[in-house]
Amino acid sequence: MFLGTYLVRVTSGNRTAVPSIFRETLGENFILAKWYENCLVLVSKSSWSALLTRMMGEERMIIKPVRETEHFIFASAYEMVPDDQGRIIIPERLAKYANLGEEIYFLGIGDRIEIWNKESWDEQEKIVVKDAPSYIEELSKRNK
Repeated sequence: MFLGTYLVRVTSGNRTAVPSIFRETLGENFILAKWYENCLVLVSKSSWSALLTRMMGEERMIIKPVRETEHFIFASAYEMVPDDQGRIIIPERLAKYANLGEEIYFLGIGDRIEIWNKESWDEQEKIVVKDAPSYIEELSKRNK
């Protein structure tokens, strides 16, 4: 399980170090792709299919929402192999999509890691903190 928030620097060429606490669970190679709210997602190669099934359910028909989700995520996905120091190079098109700057956050979100532009997450976190009580109420209604 991935937990916590880690602020990391990005050097020239979009090189950054994946926090060591995450690398232990990710394994030797992992998948990096576009995600929602203009961030990136990082998951172990072995967990990739489970994450997509969780998102789309067991849909067997390749209907438009499934195709569009596949286009959004699969077409942007890259297999990453970190160097000996745990660094990866974030592909330029993913860095642009997430508007990554010199500092980024790695957020442990249970079964996945999200990578956010520092300023974007600082703003998003304010919204999440403010709206969290209403989210909890809504989720509790669904689980009754």
